[in-house]
Amino acid sequence: MIPSWSAWKRYPQAGRGNIEAPISPGVYEIRNANDGSLVGFEAVDNLAMALARLQVGPKRLGGWFGRRAPAAAPELEYRVCATTTRAHARAAAEHMINRRETWFSRAA
Repeated sequence: MIPSWSAWKRYPQAGRGNIEAPISPGVYEIRNANDGSLVGFEAVDNLAMALARLQVGPKRLGGWFGRRAPAAAPELEYRVCATTTRAHARAAAEHMINRRETWFSRAA
C-alpha cells in the first residue's frame, strides 16, 4: 500500500493553535504558503512531535544601537504522510525524492 499525503494545513503562528498530525512514523513537508517554496521535508518517528519541535518563529532583525525589531513570521503550510514504521517512512521519502528529481529532469 502506497501512503498518501494529507491535505495542506496552516502551520500555527508563535505557539497559537494546534498541529493536527498522527502520533506515528511518517514523512512531513512544510512549504511557504505565499510562494510554495519548500521549507522542510523529513522522515521521522513521530510526526506530531517533530512538527511541534520545529522552530519557525519570526527572526530578529538587527537595528541601530542594538535595538531589535521582530520580523514577520512567514505563513507556512504543512502536510503529512503517515506510515506504519520508520523504515517505511524512509522508503516513502526516498521514493518521493526520486519522483521529484525525475519530474524535474524531464521538465528541464
